[in-house]
Amino acid sequence: MKDGGGAAVWLLAVGQTLIYAGCYYSFPALLPDLEAATGWGKATLALGPTLGFLIMAGLTVFTGRLVDKGLGGEMLIWGPVLAAFGVLGLAVAPSPSVWLLSWALIGVAQAGCLYETCFAFLTRRLGDGARAAITRVTLVAGFAGTLAFPLGHWVGAVWGGQGGMLVFAALCLLAVPCNIWAVRSLRRRERVGASNAPTPPGTLQAALRKPAFWIIAAGFTAIYLNHGVLLTYVLVLFADRGAAPGIAALAAASIGPAQVAGRLVLLGLGARVSTGQATKVAAGGIVVASVVLWLAGVAPVLIFAFALAQGAGAGLMSILRPVLIAEVLGRSGFGVISGAVAVAPILAAAAAPSVGAGLLALGGPDLVYAVCLALAALGLALVILLLARKPDPFAG
Repeated sequence: MKDGGGAAVWLLAVGQTLIYAGCYYSFPALLPDLEAATGWGKATLALGPTLGFLIMAGLTVFTGRLVDKGLGGEMLIWGPVLAAFGVLGLAVAPSPSVWLLSWALIGVAQAGCLYETCFAFLTRRLGDGARAAITRVTLVAGFAGTLAFPLGHWVGAVWGGQGGMLVFAALCLLAVPCNIWAVRSLRRRERVGASNAPTPPGTLQAALRKPAFWIIAAGFTAIYLNHGVLLTYVLVLFADRGAAPGIAALAAASIGPAQVAGRLVLLGLGARVSTGQATKVAAGGIVVASVVLWLAGVAPVLIFAFALAQGAGAGLMSILRPVLIAEVLGRSGFGVISGAVAVAPILAAAAAPSVGAGLLALGGPDLVYAVCLALAALGLALVILLLARKPDPFAG
């Protein structure tokens, strides 16, 4: 187990890249083309991913318990299949009701096969080696947006918004063989000595009594809402800043490499930077990104600086959240605790498309910039509060 899972982890990373590109990034990557293809407004379209994330949030604690019971691998294998059917439904949806039904299916799939389940599965299998494995997964999966935005720009122009969804459904299916091989390999390694002790009764209840639990949940909720709104409407906002469609797609695609770059820096620094220090830097980067995006109205080229700061900050936070939870709240019952912490951030991601649509309708892009900056600042403040608690910042 000292090799951190070997090739299986890298293959699991490829699977995460494909599933994120297929069912998570497909909507923002095709949003302008979807509006043109369906004739539905942003608010109507945004109800879909909002519903999907709401369902995902409602199932996260349940799927966390399934991971603790040893069923994480099954969810990682079958989740992409379910997601593919959901994305296929988006491609053929003749009405908003079918659109919403398809997103409901995607929400169930996301609860079982995205980062939350993947990281809990790795934490259960690899123990102390999970941080390195999680970092490797996110190094590769950080390119999901880099794959999705240019692909969406091209297939949207050729086949339209809904026709382009067919390609993204195929990406979801490609994740299945990757996950099958990775799960089987990791389970064989698990028999060498990884612990599968059952979760002690009352573990979640004990975690819920700790203020640190709620501070982590609230801080990541603010950051996920910021990131969700900006990511969903990134092409719209870049156009508002004066960027041409091709340049906007290129800048949006660069968010992925920025995520990877931030993670590589963290990997290189290793133990020289604590989880708390890295979390403060990451949250600060998201604040800087919101400021830079607002300033891009003066110099549109700054959208690339925004992509760098937002991508690096959000990329680090996706690694640091499970590690922070494990360090603060312990590894016993990690699946269910991590799932419980994730409910509020996932609800924020669920609300993000509709919140963004509402902000655009109420006050236009300027209101989006202001609210997202406030959310980023709140997230940073809560991280600082968590780390400043004395005598032990992680004590309950």
